[in-house]
This record gives sequence, C-alpha cells and structure tokens, in this order.
Amino acid sequence: MPSKAAAYAAQSATSPLARFTIDRRDPGPTDVAMEILYCGVCHSDLHFARNEWGITQFPVVPGHEIVGRVTRVGSGVKGFRAGDVAAVGCLVDSCRACECCTRNLEQFCQKGAIFTYGGQDAHLGGTTHGGYSKSIVVDERFTLRVPKNLDPAAAAPLLCAGITTYSPLRQWGAGKGKKVGVVGLGGLGHMGVKFARAFGAHTVLLTTSPSKAEDGKRLGADEVIISKDAAQMGRHAGSFDVILDTVSADHDINALLGLLRLDGTLSLVGVPPAPMSVGAFGLIMPRKKIAGSLIGGLAETQEMLDFCGKHGIASDIEKIAMDQINTAYERMLRSDVRYRFVIDMATLV
Repeated sequence: MPSKAAAYAAQSATSPLARFTIDRRDPGPTDVAMEILYCGVCHSDLHFARNEWGITQFPVVPGHEIVGRVTRVGSGVKGFRAGDVAAVGCLVDSCRACECCTRNLEQFCQKGAIFTYGGQDAHLGGTTHGGYSKSIVVDERFTLRVPKNLDPAAAAPLLCAGITTYSPLRQWGAGKGKKVGVVGLGGLGHMGVKFARAFGAHTVLLTTSPSKAEDGKRLGADEVIISKDAAQMGRHAGSFDVILDTVSADHDINALLGLLRLDGTLSLVGVPPAPMSVGAFGLIMPRKKIAGSLIGGLAETQEMLDFCGKHGIASDIEKIAMDQINTAYERMLRSDVRYRFVIDMATLV
C-alpha cells in the first residue's frame, strides 16, 4: 500500500508553494526508499511551478537535486542498504532498451525519460513528485552513491547543476593544455568554473558583473573577462578551445563565437526564452561548432559524484527552511543567491 509523505506543492501557476501530502509507493524488489535530507533548488523548479514552459500538470512537487538516507531496500537491491547516504537526480526511469539507454544516455531515452517530477508515474498513476518532500522511492538503477567525504547538503546541487556542467566539459575535452571559458556565474556557472579548473584547463570566467570577478577567482578562474568590455573581449579573440554558456537570459552568442579558435566548441546549457540569431561567417571562419547538452546519464552522473569526492568539489550553498521556498524563488529571480539554495528537509513538519 502507498504511504503518505509531507511535501510542498504548487496548486496552480499563480499560487505559492504550500504544504501538501503525496503518496509514495511501497518499495518493490529493486527499489530504494529514502528519507530526504536535503534538496537543492534549481531554476527549473521555478519554471515548472509557474508553468513557464506550458507543460506543468498541477499539483506539482518540484525538486530534482536530492540527497537522502536509505531507510529500506527491496529484496533484489545489491548496491544499497539501510543507513547509506544516497541521491536522486533529474531521472527516475527510462525504457532501458533504446539506443540511448543502452549507451548510458538515459536522459535522451527515445521512448521518453521519466523525470523526477512532472513525469508519468508508472507505479501510482498520475505524475511523479520531486524532492520537496520527506521521502522518495526510486529504482536502484536510478539511485546514486554520495561520497562519504562530501557534505550532503552541498552535494545536493551536484545532481543537476553539477552534472549539467560536468558532462559538456568532459564531452568537449576540457583539460590540461586547453583554454576554457565559462559564461555566467550562477548556480551552473560556479560549478563550471570549479570543474574546468579541476580538469586542469586554463579557466576563464566571462561575466557582465564586475562584482563577481573576485568570487570567480576564488572559485578557480585563472582570469575574468567583463564581457561588456569590448577591449577585454578583443584581447581573447580566437583563443578558446571550449566555452560553456550557462546563461538563460537573452544574449548575443555571436560575440562568444568570436572567442573560439579553430575547431572550438560553444556548448549551451542555459535556455534563453527566445531563439538565437547566429551569423554563418562566425561559424565557418575558422571552423567552429555550437553544441548543446542536457544533464547526463546515470553512469556519468555517478562518475561526476566520484570525481567530486576525489577532488573535494561541492556547491556553494545557502541552506533554507522549507517554508522559505517562495521567498527563495523571488531571490533567485534577482540572482540574490551565491550560488544555490538547498532546503533542509528536517524543517518540513
């Protein structure tokens, strides 16, 4: 029989998040049940809660940066036991059989990945509910191990902000001997800087905010470019191997293309609201490419967590109580967080 769990949900696009009760399934043979300890607050949560993408089914319980303590496992579970610290990211299931799934790219499942919230719940019906709740039950294959040396609260944002930036930097060869730019210093950008530095790349932060220059260097940037300064941009023309663009506001990517060298890659992980205009000459002279990336598969996400454990990498966070979530959303819109809110789920009573 399903169990009841306290949660916070939005009932409509215009209503604040408020206390709500949801059902969680009884663990099956391959399931891991956990008490949620911490849940990061992603900008996608806000988009979903306010139906800004036009796909939300209400009520919605956001949250896909989940760290918890295992309370129960199914009879067939091999990798987890009660008491373990475990994690759940953006995915809770996929078809497991298509080309993408068999290549460990479950986020691109050709039959439709099941996301942690807003997806189709194959067990209870209706939609899946996320981590703004006291508990969750997930198949072992979609449950991740958290390195013991990481602070569980600061590890929570790795499940989205971390893998979203780790994956494209790894895919496009950020590393020793490479010059890597990270555009924007928010929840994603601050992780991009940390990863690029840890990979051994010469790391450059590009920001419109001079006030963030000092923080950028603290986080690992070797240099900071104020992107509104044409002279600074000009000095770096044609010199980057990889640029990771984390900005979700409308901006001119042609200026970023001008910074790439031959065979350089501009990888987009931010989602601006309007289509972007790209000049063809900026791509063909010399040969360059624009790429996109979406989180990572389960194997790569575990690889990222293990890398973070090895290098002592976690997010810079501000802990909040559950009843502060609506204020946190408003602050997030003002970029008034350095650099990720994390909800202490012990405050949900």
